[in-house]
Amino acid sequence: MQHIIDRFLSYVKIDTQSDANSNTTPSTTKQWNLAHKLVDNLKDIGLPEVSIDENGYIMATLPSNASKSNIPIIGFIAHYDTSPDFSGTNVNPQIIKNYDGKDITLNKGKNIVLSPDYFDDLLQYKGQTIITTDGTTLLGADDKAGLTEIVTAMEYLINNPEIIHGTIKIGFTPDEEIGRGAHKFDVKKFGADWAYTMDGSQIGELEYENFNAASATINITGKSVHPGYAKGKMVNAITIANEFITFLPENEVPQKTTGREGFFHVHNFSGEIEKAKIDLIIRDHDKVNFEARKALMHQIKKNLCAKHGDFIDLEIKDQYFNMKEKIAPVMHIVDIAKNAMEVLGIKPIIKPIRGGTDGSQLSYMGLPCPNIFAGGHNFHGKYEYIPVESMQSAVKVIVKICELTAK
Repeated sequence: MQHIIDRFLSYVKIDTQSDANSNTTPSTTKQWNLAHKLVDNLKDIGLPEVSIDENGYIMATLPSNASKSNIPIIGFIAHYDTSPDFSGTNVNPQIIKNYDGKDITLNKGKNIVLSPDYFDDLLQYKGQTIITTDGTTLLGADDKAGLTEIVTAMEYLINNPEIIHGTIKIGFTPDEEIGRGAHKFDVKKFGADWAYTMDGSQIGELEYENFNAASATINITGKSVHPGYAKGKMVNAITIANEFITFLPENEVPQKTTGREGFFHVHNFSGEIEKAKIDLIIRDHDKVNFEARKALMHQIKKNLCAKHGDFIDLEIKDQYFNMKEKIAPVMHIVDIAKNAMEVLGIKPIIKPIRGGTDGSQLSYMGLPCPNIFAGGHNFHGKYEYIPVESMQSAVKVIVKICELTAK
């Protein structure tokens, strides 16, 4: 257990927060610090083929040790950046051994408590070893747990050559948290028939559906006139922006939806009389509903322009699509992962992802790529935690997938 803890802690203590406002790849120079460490780690465990390109994409190969040559080439992928939503600087993890099922004080001075009364998933890990934050940063289990698990699994296969496996490909990417993790991924160079992202949450998760996703930006141009003489002249961009938001379905928001229910999510708003801006995202698992949501945005713009004048600019950009369309024809790759979990006594939790992973984009690039649990909870914030036993189980799942594929 200590070996996997030490590896995980060495990764999370390196700040790798990505930046959506940057045009470089990786989007932040500090991501290179962990990238180079990962390259060294992969070489240290004995992988003979390790590379990193000019954009920070890391690839490695564990050659087949099987006598037959018709074994599919499979891959495992994780990302090494962390979310820009919360600080990843000076991560100071806390290790809670033999968790007793009670509140965990993350930061006594700031009265920050991780409580099972609110985060009831904690109770399923009673008696286990849990790694938490100190209440001032995120932890980075998303997705440094995935990195840890893949490196550890490859190390295990190298040290246990009696386990027969085909050729295994490893890929580590930057900038997944800002939606760019797969943008410069060289699928042809990677050379796998299919892969798995180790980027899910609780133990047992196995996902091959995700949102169709788009971003939208609404810019509204107003006219400022002295309020005492504004009748028929002033165009208040703030009030038009507010009106636009009120025309969106009030119950179709993240905090009121679950499962396969889609939503609109306004995540940024700024404005003054002459200029207002709304940034939002559109999400839906169903492609027809997804297109209808985008059409609704255009209809709202049309209606408001008819009422106020041509003061509204709307730009919608597709981000990624539901990987189910690409994985459904090759469902045996999901079945292998499911069987691996069941053999190990892990109950598969098959559900749609309410988000996206590198795997969703890679699937449309020709690399079918379901998502497997990495073990963490409460990503992107100070309440993030991960049970060490879940990481150990993820390592076993990777090894078992390699073994079953070879059979």
